[in-house]
This record gives sequence, structure tokens and C-alpha cells, in this order.
Amino acid sequence: MLRFAKTALLSLGLMLAPAVFAQQADAPAVTASAAPAAAPAIAPPTPTAPDARVGQPVDWGLDIQPQVTPNGEYALWMHSVILMPIIVAISLFVLGLLLWVSFRYRRAANAVPSKTAHNTTIEIVWTLLPVLILLGISIPSISLLAAQYKPLGKDALTIKAIGNQWYWSYEYPDNGGFEITANMLPDAEAKKRGEPRLLATDNRVVLPVGVPIRLLTTSNDVIHAWAVPAFWTQMDAVPGRINEASFLIEKPGVYYGQCFQICGARHAYMPITVEAVSKEQFALWVASKGGTMKGAKPAVATAPTSVSPAPISPASTAATKS
Repeated sequence: MLRFAKTALLSLGLMLAPAVFAQQADAPAVTASAAPAAAPAIAPPTPTAPDARVGQPVDWGLDIQPQVTPNGEYALWMHSVILMPIIVAISLFVLGLLLWVSFRYRRAANAVPSKTAHNTTIEIVWTLLPVLILLGISIPSISLLAAQYKPLGKDALTIKAIGNQWYWSYEYPDNGGFEITANMLPDAEAKKRGEPRLLATDNRVVLPVGVPIRLLTTSNDVIHAWAVPAFWTQMDAVPGRINEASFLIEKPGVYYGQCFQICGARHAYMPITVEAVSKEQFALWVASKGGTMKGAKPAVATAPTSVSPAPISPASTAATKS
């Protein structure tokens, strides 16, 4: 009886062994065929070194930063050619009137003051002249305001800036929807990289030169404001709302900004760093982030197909047997 049981177990083992070995042999092949091919890593382009004279504050600077957008250049021209001369002329005129009245109508030279109450000519002049000045200022002001909010075409690139206490995060919906987060660099790290303190970030907002940019702003907590002085751009980031601004960068470089709304204890420590590059460099940067260029279809990784063995011809079989 015992011999019969041993024989039965041995027979059962011999019957199951081929199936087990076949399953173990097939398992690595299934795993290898199911694993998708790894995409090659793409290195981002070399970061641009900042220019200490452009895109950031300078020591003893008294004027507006050099502008690198069409709207900024127009606004700077309006400030320097229209507003400043008018402001200086009005200030000097009023100062001259005050000095002249103080001297001409002082008590020693005018013991008996005049009792004149009205002067029609003067009243017409001081009413009409300010109206004409404001009218002259309004014409370029309205055109500048309209240019800042002019609708963009289909070739515009959209980015979304999201304010947080206290850092910025960015989304690129036109380039696959990838996201980056930008925090302020410590002073030692900023100095090591040759960037200004309190303005440099660990991740830069990379944008192409010569492409209209549609900036969407919102917030996850309180009101912030995304602003870069060299772009002449500032837009509030309001929770539950999406605001829009637009600009076009004309020159490559690194440009710095900050949050322009008092948003809490670390309001002064959520800077903005924008790196403007060529379209080719921007495409490389997008690829390094795993994104795609606008209008391009993302590459789909496919599993390698198994290759079946070639059929054996009857002639070769006969030759083998012989």
C-alpha cells in the first residue's frame, strides 16, 4: 500500500512539472513585453545669466526700469515725454506764483489790500487750462490702456500664475499642462548664482521671445498681484477669480518682479523670476519638463511587439532530415 502511494505521488509530480517550468519560463517574457520603453531624458538649456543693469533694481536708480515690451516702451515714452514735462512745468509755475504773491502782496509793500473779489478772465483760464491739459493726457493714456487689454490671437502662449502664501506656482496649459513651483532662493544661494537677493527663485518662469503671452492669474488663499516692472505688467491674483493680462517680450534676458499686494507676513518674500529665451530654447525647456509645444501631438509610448519565428519551408526540413 505504501509503495502504491509513493508511486502515485511521483506520477503526479511528473505530470505537473512541465506546466510549472513552462509558467516560470514564460513569466520574464510577459513582464518584459508589458514594460513600456523609457523615454530618453532631455537636458534643459543652460540658464541665462542675469544682467545687473536690466530687469532688476539698480543702486541709486531714479528712473523707470528699461522696458522690453511694446506697451512698456510706449508707457516709458509717455512718462518721459508727456507726463514729466507737464508735471515739472505746473510745479514750477505754481511755485513761481506763490513766491511772487508772497513778495508782491506782503504787508510792508501792500498796507491796504485790494478788495477785488472776482476776475472773469482768470477764472476762465484756471478752469479751461486744466481741462485742456487733462484732455491732452487722456488721449495717449486711453490708447495705452486699450493696448494692455487688447485680445490676443491664436498664436498667443497661455500661462497661469497661482499665488500662494508665500510662493508662486505656474501652469503651462498650452504645453501639456505641466506645473512648476517657484520659491525664493536663500541669500547665500542667490549670491552663489550671481542673482539679486530677495528676487531670485529656485525655478524660473521660462517664456519665448517674440510670442504674445496671455497671463492668467488667480490665488489659492488671499489676494496677491503678479508684477514684473520691465514688462509694464501687473495683475491681481484673486481667489475664485481668473484675471487676464498680456505682454510680448522683445529681448532675451532675466527679469525680476514681486508680489505687489500686501498678502501677509511674508509678502516681501515671494519674488518672480522670468527668463526670456528664443523659441528654440523654449522648445527644449518644455521638452525637458515633459511637455509638448503648442499644436504638437504628444508622443505615445507603445510596448514592443513580439516577433514570431519565421515559418520553416518544406525544403529546409527535408535538408535537415537528410
